[in-house]
Amino acid sequence: MESVKVKSRAKINLTLDVLYRREDGFHELEMVMQSLKLYDSIAVQKTAQAGVFLQTDVPFLPTDERNLAYRAARKMQEAFALPGGVQICLTKRIPVAAGLAGGSGNAAAVLAAMNELYELNLSLQELMKLGLTLGSDVPYCLFGKTALAKGRGEILEELPDCPHFYVVLAKPDFGVSTGAVFRALQAEKIGRHPDTAGMLRAIEAKDRAGICARLENVLEPVTFQMQPQVQKIKGFLAAQGAEGVLMSGSGPTIFALFTQKEAAEEACQKTKEAFAMRTVLVTETVDKGEQGYGLSL
Repeated sequence: MESVKVKSRAKINLTLDVLYRREDGFHELEMVMQSLKLYDSIAVQKTAQAGVFLQTDVPFLPTDERNLAYRAARKMQEAFALPGGVQICLTKRIPVAAGLAGGSGNAAAVLAAMNELYELNLSLQELMKLGLTLGSDVPYCLFGKTALAKGRGEILEELPDCPHFYVVLAKPDFGVSTGAVFRALQAEKIGRHPDTAGMLRAIEAKDRAGICARLENVLEPVTFQMQPQVQKIKGFLAAQGAEGVLMSGSGPTIFALFTQKEAAEEACQKTKEAFAMRTVLVTETVDKGEQGYGLSL
């Protein structure tokens, strides 16, 4: 096998809870994660010349060690003494620095692609262990599906499929530093935590209203204080008839859930016009048959 093509999907957080700051400096998390149909395309090809050669259609994206996809390839080469090199072609559709795990998903996709390309036969657990050294969202991006994530994000439990939603993603024309958000977060002072158990029951019951009523992200107040525009976008989308609205990850992307495609498309257009944003789009949730890399826990 000389080349492999894979999809790297975006994710949203239906819940994001921070329980406490751990002794190792990381935060203990509890999150319900959901994959979307929106994806980046990644092609990985063997080269005779040693090294990692990354090219992308986004001019401002780094193509060296600053890029998680590049680092994932180097990690695989070094861990398994792989011969030659790899050429990675990355076509971006997921907004960059958006809280949608675009970079983490790219890293996960490269790990999975190289596992197949070099016939390493690594298990999902082995890939996830490698992925965690690259970023906390990488294990989930390897896993996909609807899942409960704990620890730093590496302890994953597969959940039943979330019922289908159309999803409006609204990403302002600025980024938010995940590190800055977590540094500003005072975990011990969080006044309201997500009803994670209730969310799990709602997903099990395919209860769309119950899911939307329990959307919660403890990072929202921190990001809203840093970038008040994010809170305004959330309020605007809620006023467009969305069944549920939440910030994904550390932001700044706001997602809104709809059951009707026409309503989602109308809200998308109105939001784009109201805030003069370049990046507002409609996608959908996916089920198990449309995601993952053929690996299971």
